[in-house]
Amino acid sequence: MLSVVNDDGTTPNGSLIDEIVREGARRMLAAALEAEVNAYITELAAQRDETGRRLVVRNGYHQPRKVTTAAGAVEVKAPRVNDKRVDEATGERKRFSSAILPPWCRKSPKISEVLPLLYLHGLSSGDFVPALEHFLGSSAGLSPATVTRLTQQWQADHAAFMDRDLSEVDYVYVWAYGIHLNVRLEEAKACVLVLVGVRFDGSKELVALKDGYRESAECWADLMRDCARRGMRAPVLAVGDGALGFWKALAEVFPATREQRCWVHKTANVLDALPKSAQPGAKKAIQDIYNAEDRDHAVQAIKTFAKLYGAKFPKAVKKVTDDQEQLLAFFGFPAEHWIHLRTTNPIESTFATVRLRAKVTRGAGSRTAALAMVLKLIESAQARWQAVNAPHLVAVVRAGARFERGQLVQRPEAVAA
Repeated sequence: MLSVVNDDGTTPNGSLIDEIVREGARRMLAAALEAEVNAYITELAAQRDETGRRLVVRNGYHQPRKVTTAAGAVEVKAPRVNDKRVDEATGERKRFSSAILPPWCRKSPKISEVLPLLYLHGLSSGDFVPALEHFLGSSAGLSPATVTRLTQQWQADHAAFMDRDLSEVDYVYVWAYGIHLNVRLEEAKACVLVLVGVRFDGSKELVALKDGYRESAECWADLMRDCARRGMRAPVLAVGDGALGFWKALAEVFPATREQRCWVHKTANVLDALPKSAQPGAKKAIQDIYNAEDRDHAVQAIKTFAKLYGAKFPKAVKKVTDDQEQLLAFFGFPAEHWIHLRTTNPIESTFATVRLRAKVTRGAGSRTAALAMVLKLIESAQARWQAVNAPHLVAVVRAGARFERGQLVQRPEAVAA
């Protein structure tokens, strides 16, 4: 029943529109529960006892209870069923259980989906009740214990994720990334090592996620050896920053994989070696390198950069010239893929979310909790990741085709057939 509207358009339980929505939800839920019970009783109407009486009949209503839904808190009186049938296997009475509103249900599945998202995006588990109780009209099912159970399940999900078979998936490109998180119950910072790959069809996917105390070669090698053990093929190209640990491990486990240094990280490192007055011009000169028309023009742009800044700032120039081959590797792939391959930007936004969550919670409670949190954050973001441009060319790259100036110039017989 709707409430009386005050002069300001509100009601004792909120606004009129909210009350209309909740009342409509209550009536629809009540009608659905009645229909479910009626269908159950009708289906079993032929089952009777020795005296001819039905074994399954209506038996009034359960006590009212509030259920938290996307429309707010709705009070429900679920129909009750008297089922006198006996299970021959167990000897116990059979019971009717609603598929719409199970006896334990205090919130809709939609609310259950919202809770982990709020937690992952920065809301502390202790803030759920005060933050959502006013909005939803009830605190049912919003306790911190709910999130605690979720995090335990996430840890099991991470263990299963890191044990899955990789032999049926082909990652042609991979990005490598390391993110440092504070772990409250550990003395040292946890470093989460992440591999994100481009599948044969051009879609991006999380490949692996492992913890370590630093981005050492051994930590990265452990991660990649584990991937190889589970059937992962060597990627054609790996993209990452200048962390020596990753590249040393890559050469050990997947020696055939080509290396591409991230231009965003390289730019930041070069500018750090320059005075502020020289940084704007140097940044423009660096952009001319990785935005060049092709590799030849990029090489010429590096020479120009060295000529402009080499005399005064040799250390800054050396950071580019020493890694020239690794910085320009992306020019040997389809031009449509260059924007994806020259930096780790395709996955940077995901890790910004991870850092936000870690900052809000002042660090995960344990290493396993940190890994579980990162896994769920990345899985949440992964649904929004877009495929690389010209995804059909990923298969051509895997087949060993040669590209010059970003264009296909040679196709193996297996691809051309």
